[in-house]
Amino acid sequence: MQEITFGLDTFGDVPTDDAGVFVSHARSIRQLVDEAVLADELGVDVFAVGEHHRPEFSVSSPEAVLAGLATVTKRIRLSSGVTVLSSDDPVRVFERFATVDALSEGRAEVILGRGSFTESFPLFGYDLADYDVLFEEKIALFAELLREEPVTWSGTTRAPLVDADVFPKTEHGLRTWVGVGGSPQSVVRTAQYGFPLMLAIIGGQPERFAPYLDLYRRAAEQFGTTAHPVGMHSPGFVADTDEEAAELFWPHYRVVRDRIGALRGWPPVTRAEFDAEVSTGSMYLGAPETVAQRIARAVDAMGVGRFDMIYTSGGQSMRARTRAVELYGGVVIPRVRELLAERADNREASA
Repeated sequence: MQEITFGLDTFGDVPTDDAGVFVSHARSIRQLVDEAVLADELGVDVFAVGEHHRPEFSVSSPEAVLAGLATVTKRIRLSSGVTVLSSDDPVRVFERFATVDALSEGRAEVILGRGSFTESFPLFGYDLADYDVLFEEKIALFAELLREEPVTWSGTTRAPLVDADVFPKTEHGLRTWVGVGGSPQSVVRTAQYGFPLMLAIIGGQPERFAPYLDLYRRAAEQFGTTAHPVGMHSPGFVADTDEEAAELFWPHYRVVRDRIGALRGWPPVTRAEFDAEVSTGSMYLGAPETVAQRIARAVDAMGVGRFDMIYTSGGQSMRARTRAVELYGGVVIPRVRELLAERADNREASA
C-alpha cells in the first residue's frame, strides 16, 4: 500500500465570532495561523493556503501567510492551494516560495493553477482573452526556473530573460504541483512537465475523475516523464455528529455557493443537492467516523497518494473551525489510515 498524506486546505474564508459576527480580515488571518499551528501539533501532513481577491476571503497572498507559518510550525508542509500563475510573474513566484522554503527548512511547496476565479486578471492588468497563453508560457518558464540555473527565455506575456539567475536558491529543490479542475489538456500538460497532479474534485462522485489519473500516467509514459502519486482536494467539515456538521456548514456554504453561482449563471443550490454531495458526492462532512469512512473509500477507489480537505466555507465560527481541525487531525486521519490498511490486508488475503 502506497503511503498517503493528508492535508487541510483553506482560502482564508472570513469566520464569525461566538456572536455570529464576521471578524476582520486581519483577525481571520491570525485565526488561520492558530489553526495551522494546531494542525501541525496534531500531525496533519500539509497545510495549504489558497489565493483569492474577493471580500469573502482574507488571503490574497498565500506565500506571505505561509512565511509566517514557517516561523511558528515545526514539521507540517506548507503549500499554496493554488497559486494563480497566469496572473502572476513566474520569477517572483519562485523567489517568494524559495524564501518560504528557506524559512521552513525545506517544507514549502507550490500548487500552480490557471485560476477558476478570474478576479485577479483585471486586478493585475491581464486580459482574459489571453487566459490560455498566459498559463502556457508561464508554466514553461516556471519549469525552467526550477532547475535553479541561469535562464534564457522569451515569450509574449512578459519581458525576455537573458542568462538570468534567480535567488534565493533552495537547498533541496522546490516541490511543485499543478492543480487541475477537469480539463484533459491540463492533465496532459502536467504530465509533459513531469509535475505531480492535484485534482480539484469539488462536485459529483469522485470516481468520475478516475480517467484523469489514467490519462496522466499514460501521458507521462509517452513524454518520458515521471508519473507521481496524484493528489485530490475536496470540501468537507468535521464536527462531533453528522447533524452538527451539516448545521454548521450548510447555511454558509449556500450563501457562498449562490453568490459565486450568480456570477456564473448557476441556479441557487438546494438542500437536496447539498445532501446528495454529502452522502455520495465529493463533500466529506459529518462526524469523524462518517468522514473517515468516506475518505477511505474515495482514496482507495481513486488510488491517490494525497487527500486535502478544504475545511472552510463561508462564515463558520472560529470555535467550530478549531474543533474541525482537532477532529480531522486527531481522529479522522488515524482512522483513515486504519481503514486503508484493513482494505489492503483484505485484498492480500483474497488474492
